[in-house]
Amino acid sequence: MTKKRILQDGKCYEGGILKVDGFINHQMDPVLMKSIGVEFVRRFAATNVNKIMTIEASGIAPAIMTGYLMDLPVVFAKKKSPKTIQNALSTTVHSFTKDRDYEVVISADFLTPGDNVLFVDDFLAYGNAALGILDLIEQSGAKLVGMGFIIEKAFQNGRKILEEKGVRVESLAIIEDLSNCCIKIKDQ
Repeated sequence: MTKKRILQDGKCYEGGILKVDGFINHQMDPVLMKSIGVEFVRRFAATNVNKIMTIEASGIAPAIMTGYLMDLPVVFAKKKSPKTIQNALSTTVHSFTKDRDYEVVISADFLTPGDNVLFVDDFLAYGNAALGILDLIEQSGAKLVGMGFIIEKAFQNGRKILEEKGVRVESLAIIEDLSNCCIKIKDQ
């Protein structure tokens, strides 16, 4: 279902940009989000995950759906530190899409050494957000069971970087190429 929607409604722009804001990260399709959650549950059901984690904002919907289906809490790293946050853990992440660095924070009250975390997000490109999440998980003492992405841009090598760190990566749609504004999805 995810691959079909990308081909049907995704838009490609120069520089390796895939726009999916009509159904994933601006306007969301709840039926698609449910099917994404179902697939992440299937892929990670055999792990000892007890918490779902994401980074705001586009990862929240698939993370919530996955957490709902697994009956687990969902926590997200915030891109701005609220004045009310206590026991903050923070790291810096570079955004490929926005071409800027930003601080992400999470309270250590919600990411603890007893947590076995599944990270869910919309995109895996260069792996910058995922590396930031790895840093937060390390700081907290929690353990990562894996990372699930709706869309992976294989040509930007984020998977290679994560797998070299021993991370289990599961992507629902792997984009092989966006050259000439043509979306080429890998057969899985």
